[in-house]
Amino acid sequence: MTQERFISLVQSQQEPLRRFLLALCSGDASLADDIAQDALVRAYVASGSFLGLSKFSTWLFRIAYNCYIDHCRMASVEKASVDEALDLPSADASDASFRYQQLYQALDRIPEKEKAAIALFYFEDRSIKEISAILGIPSGTVKYHLSMGRTHLKQHIQL
Repeated sequence: MTQERFISLVQSQQEPLRRFLLALCSGDASLADDIAQDALVRAYVASGSFLGLSKFSTWLFRIAYNCYIDHCRMASVEKASVDEALDLPSADASDASFRYQQLYQALDRIPEKEKAAIALFYFEDRSIKEISAILGIPSGTVKYHLSMGRTHLKQHIQL
């Protein structure tokens, strides 16, 4: 794959990838950007190994998801308290920062596989088959995680 082709493909997937990581990172934009940058570097280094057996976006999202999992493993050593994780932004922050706050807080409370499946299915309109490839799990398991994720989100979101 040429450098120009790689850049073109990445540019078309940059915003969807960032949205996906933003959902996984519970709205923490700087963390999502850091993980996205790491994923794009890894993808560029491995771009010669992309064989086209799946869509480029599926391959890229798989790399990004693995970067997110790596981050979670490293962060588990220095886990923050639950109270600190639920702190709201200051009152003078713009309304845009609150737009999805309740959703991100609810996503933060559900298991990682459910969170990833929900984000890919609802935020990125990915098919069950694509989610299966990105997460490396069978399609039936993806459906289970979606079902359980919806159930868990309903418990945490106040309407």
